Amino acid sequence: TQNWAEALKWWELAANQGHAAAQHALDCNQHRCVPGTQEILENAEAGNADAQCNLGNAYYDGDGVTQNYTEAVKWYELAANQGHASAQFNLGCAYAAGEGVTQNDAEAVKWYELAANQGFAAAQFNLGNAYNKGEGVPQNDAEAVKWYELAANQGFASAQHNLALAYYSGNGVPQNYAEAAKWCELAANQGHVDAQFNLGCTYDEGNGVPQNYAEAAKWWELAANQGNADAQFNLANACYSGNGVPQNYAEAAKWWELAANQGNADAQFNLANACYSGNGVPQNYAEAAKWWELA
Repeated sequence: TQNWAEALKWWELAANQGHAAAQHALDCNQHRCVPGTQEILENAEAGNADAQCNLGNAYYDGDGVTQNYTEAVKWYELAANQGHASAQFNLGCAYAAGEGVTQNDAEAVKWYELAANQGFAAAQFNLGNAYNKGEGVPQNDAEAVKWYELAANQGFASAQHNLALAYYSGNGVPQNYAEAAKWCELAANQGHVDAQFNLGCTYDEGNGVPQNYAEAAKWWELAANQGNADAQFNLANACYSGNGVPQNYAEAAKWWELAANQGNADAQFNLANACYSGNGVPQNYAEAAKWWELA
């Protein structure tokens, strides 16, 4: 059954973690009309920027029309040249991905910046990434932080997380563990999986917050349940040692196995040891040998 509310919920979670396709889908939904109708085409041809952007979205997604990135770009550009922020952002994404146009990071940055200067959070985040990686612009940590902060202050979770990383490492801003923890927690509370993992590490190490093993385990568990292998490994270690959670060898083995199945070599090694000794799992030398070999 079609459920726009559920779709919107998951697009928003993914978009806040920087997923480009989800950002686009969310933007399309926010500016949604009935695509492919004579009315939207007439409005777009008459120069209506919202209609042009919506028609671009329709061609990009193949929603009511045959999917055609070149047509999508054509309509995005018409709207973008009228100052339509969503179209500018979508055009930037098209240039970054090489969809409907020749891939061009500098063009992507140009359109991101136009949208970002209108306060479009996803464009601010993408522009921050461009400066962070030196894609289409000279690498500049301070500029990256500037754009991350603008998006972060609008609640964009991936920008909050990247800003936290900047404060943690001192890239583009003075190193400040307390600021790092603040921004990491804001992103983690929105379900950002990497922020949840890193916030767990922050509490485990006591960087910028009082050391608290129970809080560390709490955040690792949230990230682990989203499939983060490093969080699964750390949570397993906490269960094995009883740091922040009751000691439980079976739980430790469960989380090691989940991380091991994602290729985490340390988890594979620890799981092999558990299989060899029978800690938390039935003793099984063949399984131990299998996991040692993988590790």
